[in-house]
Amino acid sequence: MTTEATEPEAPDVPEVPVAKSPRALAWTRRRHSVARFWREYRTHRAGLFGLAALVVIALIAVFAPLLVGSDAQSVTDAPGKPMESPSGEFPLGTDQFGRDLLGLLVWGARISLTVGLLAAVLSVAIGTVVGITAGHFKGWYSTVIMRVTDWFLVMPTLVLAIALASVMSKSIWTIILAIGVTTWPTTARLVRAQTLAVESRPYIERAQALGGGHGHVMGRHVLPNVMPLVLAQTTLVISNAILTEATLAFLGLGDPTVVSWGGLLQDAREAGAVSAGDWWYLAPPGLAIAVVALAFTLCGRAVESVLNPRLGVSR
Repeated sequence: MTTEATEPEAPDVPEVPVAKSPRALAWTRRRHSVARFWREYRTHRAGLFGLAALVVIALIAVFAPLLVGSDAQSVTDAPGKPMESPSGEFPLGTDQFGRDLLGLLVWGARISLTVGLLAAVLSVAIGTVVGITAGHFKGWYSTVIMRVTDWFLVMPTLVLAIALASVMSKSIWTIILAIGVTTWPTTARLVRAQTLAVESRPYIERAQALGGGHGHVMGRHVLPNVMPLVLAQTTLVISNAILTEATLAFLGLGDPTVVSWGGLLQDAREAGAVSAGDWWYLAPPGLAIAVVALAFTLCGRAVESVLNPRLGVSR
């Protein structure tokens, strides 16, 4: 009886994991951080409500030409009679020119959100740069910068914005600039305090001992540590910027060629809607401003609670 020779089986060789590049590892950490942030954020019911409201309003603003048409702002082609009350054809009534107020409200969301976002970004950017540099560079520079910041803090922000908007041409960019350059001091003081806390840690001293310059320390060590505070502050500044834009437009300092929620309130005041009791001209833009400001505030409080659980923000 013959037996066939069998070849010995090769031993199992464990697979060697492929080393990821530093960039791939960085992106993996970012994805995990975003996923962890979203898991924490979902536990805040108020934050979810604010986020859902903002998503709906943003989609309405983006698709405004498809929802109400591009001729909703036209004065010459107004579809109704001036100051009509709400009806089946015009759910929110008409304005003093006979235009559909629902269409104007949808178009106004574009301008109000754009101005609020850009003004908040400008304000937070200025405040972040001022705060980091004032916290990093000690001596006379920090003293001068913080005294200027204190001067802006004690001055009424709205008065400064009105003064700046009055001497410049009436446009959206004027409103953005007026809000941005007058609302940064609060962010600057918060970022400076955080910068001082970060630069007191031992790894900053090690980075400087290894030859890290001012730009390296501020850009690679300080900025990433203050970004959570900057992100939370941005969401809170946006609501303030939208309210300020509405106030400036209501005072007649906005661009008269575009439709915004504050501009609608200004038009309603000029048309005598307050004395005539035409509530449909006043209530919708006012409620829209309040809802957006509240939504951004709820999102901001939820972001603060996630990034700094010690704040103890209610859920």
